[in-house]
Amino acid sequence: MSALSLRLPNFLHKRLGDLARREGVSINQLVNSAVAEKMAALMTADYLQERAKRGTRKKFEAVLAKVPDTEPEVIDRLPNRRLERTGRKRRRSAAKG
Repeated sequence: MSALSLRLPNFLHKRLGDLARREGVSINQLVNSAVAEKMAALMTADYLQERAKRGTRKKFEAVLAKVPDTEPEVIDRLPNRRLERTGRKRRRSAAKG
C-alpha cells in the first residue's frame, strides 16, 4: 500500500472529520472510498463514450426494431419541445392496438 501526503483546506479537513465520525469510519477510509467512487464514475463515463463510438445508426435501428410498438412509460417519455411551445398535446396513433 502507498502513502500519500494530501493538503486540504482547514474547512474541508474539518468537514471530512465530521463526516467520517458520523459514518463511523476513519478519515482514511472515507477518502479511500470517495476516491474509488469518483474513479469508478469517471472510468464508466470513458467506457460509455468508447462504446458509443462503435455504434452505428444501422445497429441502433436493428435494436429499436425489436422493441414493441407501445407508448413509453411516463418516466421514459422525451419532451417534445415543438409541441410544448405551441401548447398542443401529443396525439396517440389510432393504428396502435
